[in-house]
Amino acid sequence: MTWGRMVCRRGAAPAAVPCDRPSGVRVPSTGMASLTFRTAGESHGPELIALVEGVPAGLAPDVAFMNAELRRRQGGYGRGGRQRIETDEVTFLAGVRQGRTTGAPIAIRIMNRDSRLDDPGRTPPLHRPRPGHADLAGAIKWLTDDCRDALERASARETAARVAAGTVASCLLRALDIECFGFVRGLRDALTTVEVTAENWRSMLEARDRSEVYCPDASASQRIIDHIRRAKVDRDTVGGWCEVHVFNVPIGLGSCVQWDTKLDGRLARAVMSIQAFKAVEIGLGRAVGGLPGSQVHDPIHFDAASAAARHLGYVRPTNNAGGLEGGMTNGMPIVVTGTMKPISTLLRGMPSIDLRTGEAGHSDYERSDVCALPAASVVMQHAVAFEVAGAVLEKFGGDSMRELRAHLDATERMARALRG
Repeated sequence: MTWGRMVCRRGAAPAAVPCDRPSGVRVPSTGMASLTFRTAGESHGPELIALVEGVPAGLAPDVAFMNAELRRRQGGYGRGGRQRIETDEVTFLAGVRQGRTTGAPIAIRIMNRDSRLDDPGRTPPLHRPRPGHADLAGAIKWLTDDCRDALERASARETAARVAAGTVASCLLRALDIECFGFVRGLRDALTTVEVTAENWRSMLEARDRSEVYCPDASASQRIIDHIRRAKVDRDTVGGWCEVHVFNVPIGLGSCVQWDTKLDGRLARAVMSIQAFKAVEIGLGRAVGGLPGSQVHDPIHFDAASAAARHLGYVRPTNNAGGLEGGMTNGMPIVVTGTMKPISTLLRGMPSIDLRTGEAGHSDYERSDVCALPAASVVMQHAVAFEVAGAVLEKFGGDSMRELRAHLDATERMARALRG
C-alpha cells in the first residue's frame, strides 16, 4: 500500500490517506472539464478569436470541413446582408504544427471584413434598446446609455468563433468514429416528421444539404421558406426548432456522481448558451410529462450479433431517453432538440424608450436577419459535439490521440469481458 495526498477545500490542511494506486499516478478530476474553449471579439471588430484547450496531440484538424461548416453557419434562407460581406475561414495561430495538434492551447482567428467598431459614423451609439436583445440589461449592467458595447459582444456573430471551436471537437469525435448530425426540425406549423436513425442519417444529411433551410424534408422546407418569406413581408422575424443526433457514442460518458457531471445537464447548458435559444429537450423532452412510464422508458435487449459494436450489443427498440439515462450515455444515439426564439431585431421596430431621456419611442434598427434558424442548427451541432468530446476525454483520457483511442478500445474490451 502506498500513501497519497487527499485533496481538501481551501482552509483545511491536507491529510495523508492510504490508497492502492501507485504514487505519481494522476487521478482525473470529476468536476473540471478537460476540454474547454473561450471566445473573444465583437461583431464589427477586426476579428474573432477562439481559444481551445485540452485537445490531445496528434489530431489532424480537417480545415476544409471546418471552413465548410463556417460557410453553412453563414447560409440558410432568411439571412441578412452581413453574410454577403463576410467569408469566414479559420487561421490557426497556435497549437497546430504541420497540420497536427501539439497538445498546447489552440488559438483560431476568423477575420471580420465588416470591421468598423471605432468608426462612430458607421457604427453609431444606440440609445433605444431592442426588446428581446441584451441591449437594456447590458447598458444598465455597465452603467451607460449606449447599448453598443453590449450588443457588439452579445451579437450572434460570436457564434462563428464558437463553431470554429466546435469543429475542432467534431474532428476529434470523427477520428473516433463518432458522428454528429444537426438539422432544422421546423418552425411554427411547418414541421418535419422524418425519423433520423443510425441507418439513414447519411441520406438525411444529403437531403439537408440540398435544402435552403437545412431541413431534410423537401415538403417541410418549402413550408418553412413560405413562413420566412411572409415574416419578411410583415417586417417581422421567426424562430423554430433545431435537432442534433450523435451516433456511435460509447456507453458511460458523463456521470451520476455529481450534479455538474451529468452529461444531459451539460448539453442543456451548452445549447441554452447559444444566442436566442430558450429551451432544450433530450429525447422525448417535455412530452414525457404527459405519458405513463410504460410508454416512456426504453426496454433493454441484448443482441449477441452486434456485441462488437460501440453499444456492446445492448439495444433498445425505442430511444425516448435520447441516449442518456442518469446523466450518462446508454449506447443509443444522443438526441437533443433546441428551441430558438425569433430574432430580436425587427425591421419595423418595437416599443422602447430612449435611455438618455426616458421618452417613449421605437427600438433602433441594426442590420439583421429575418430568420437565422438554419445557421443556429450549425452552431447547435458543434456545441453538442464539444460537450460530447469533452466527456470522451474525461472518461478515456490521454495526452495523444493514439493513447485516447487505445484507452477507448481497452475499456470496451473490458466491458465485453463482464459477460464472461
